[in-house]
Amino acid sequence: MVRDSGRYNKFKKRYFMVPDISNDRRSTSNPHIDHMLDGRRELLSLYVKLAKIQPENMDSEDQDLMEEFCQALVDYIAAAHFCLYDRIESGRERRKAVAEFAQKIYPHIEESTRISLEFSERYNSGIEQKDHSNFVLHVSKLGEYLTTRIELEDRLIQCLLPSAPKIA
Repeated sequence: MVRDSGRYNKFKKRYFMVPDISNDRRSTSNPHIDHMLDGRRELLSLYVKLAKIQPENMDSEDQDLMEEFCQALVDYIAAAHFCLYDRIESGRERRKAVAEFAQKIYPHIEESTRISLEFSERYNSGIEQKDHSNFVLHVSKLGEYLTTRIELEDRLIQCLLPSAPKIA
């Protein structure tokens, strides 16, 4: 199983060297958000492994990783929705600044959700021969959308929980 270490190193530098609250081991004091952040850490760890897959040389181990990643992706999207956006969508959020910020970022979150679910539907059951040439592009595109989503979610968490660890 040959891996593209250049793509891996680029991703690692971009996504794991940037401090964010998800890397802080201190609790946010909200167990639901802590659970979501744990799911995020798992998702990012799996993404790094996924980015090293060479689709033309995919084996059963890679397929298992793909399925595990797609499940973690869907779980993370669902957890983020219920932890962060459900209260806002239902109108229960009374802090004006939080509600306004959430409304501002929600179109970006919706778009990243759409891209994530499309990726999961396309690749959860494996990579078809016709998809080999697009796999790297789709993984890269997903990574870009997840990066934006994570940055926005971290800012929203700071609005929701001002005492949460600060983003550097």
